[in-house]
Amino acid sequence: MKAKKNSHRQFVVDETGKKISVVLPLQEYENLLEDISDLAAVAERREEPTIAHSEVVARLKADGLL
Repeated sequence: MKAKKNSHRQFVVDETGKKISVVLPLQEYENLLEDISDLAAVAERREEPTIAHSEVVARLKADGLL
């Protein structure tokens, strides 16, 4: 994920000036958590067989969701 130019990140530094922590706006933090959750779901399902798009559409229609 690339840093946004208008990000309001702040860094906490130690006595030598080395960055040791970061303070993010809450929305940016929540977005990162959501991204991590999405990536974990993808990793967990990596070995599952794929389903054709037409099959997905047919299932959604059968379930009344489309």
